[in-house]
Amino acid sequence: MRAVLCRSFDGHKSLVVDDVPSPTPGPGQVRIAVKAAGLNFADTLMTVGQYQAMPPLPFSPGLEGAGVVVELGAGVEGLAVGDRVIALSGHGMFAEEAIAPAMTVFKIPDSMDFETAASFVVAYGTSHFGLKDKASLRPGDVLLVTGAAGGVGLTAVEVGKQLGATVIAVAGGADKVKVAAEAGADFTIDYRVEDIRERVKEITEGKGANVLYDPVGGSAFDAAFRSLALQARILIIGFASGDIPKIPANILLVKNMTAIGYYWGAYHKADPEGIRRSTLELMDWFEAGRLKPHISHRFPMEEASAAMDAMITRKSTGKVVLTMG
Repeated sequence: MRAVLCRSFDGHKSLVVDDVPSPTPGPGQVRIAVKAAGLNFADTLMTVGQYQAMPPLPFSPGLEGAGVVVELGAGVEGLAVGDRVIALSGHGMFAEEAIAPAMTVFKIPDSMDFETAASFVVAYGTSHFGLKDKASLRPGDVLLVTGAAGGVGLTAVEVGKQLGATVIAVAGGADKVKVAAEAGADFTIDYRVEDIRERVKEITEGKGANVLYDPVGGSAFDAAFRSLALQARILIIGFASGDIPKIPANILLVKNMTAIGYYWGAYHKADPEGIRRSTLELMDWFEAGRLKPHISHRFPMEEASAAMDAMITRKSTGKVVLTMG
């Protein structure tokens, strides 16, 4: 089979496509003929050796993909050869075939195509489990989302609306603000021309936002942090800006705020049933027409480097997808 390979930690531009042996599933695993794979910021971190969970070199990036089950390992139940599925694997989905634990393989609805499926679980799962289980987002809360036109940010807008929140979306540029508005944001802030803190104050009549969902870090976080209400919850998703913020503990204390570090991937071991429950609820929402996944760019597997570049340089909105074959 063919696979996108990372042979050194020299970044996404060093990725190559080569022939490798087809993988064999072990007990509790499934082999999948991959039709499409979703790109995530974690994939770019892997190519420079900076992700929390690093596979040994050489490896194929790709946390998530969609395709058809072609082989079952020993002890696998509830799945069959020929099933159309979404799969999470930690890495390896940028290939024509991949192995995934059966626990993280989900059948997809007939109405969901492979490209949509491949872009679905990580972004929506991060937002749903984070907002519902970690930040306890409630109807009537004001949710402030930075990076709101990006892969996870855009899903946070949708999920926040489904959970009954008023959503304020922060993005850079009129085109990205428009994407966030089309996803259901009640209010938008273009940080390139508007002051985040002042706009949140205006929108909330001085009360501030109840929950901050931040996958960006940097100056956007600093401004959003100072826009929060008493007893606000801060959900720290990641640092796409490359700048890790420092949270003033005295402000946490004075405003009785809670800062929540949140790495969604850890819950596949810490709370696999919770992740599965969250994913199944998201599938139900999709089938009911309550979610509208947004893919801005599609690339063939041979152009994995260009696909990552589109995401890193913020040319994309929503998700970027690789297609196989």
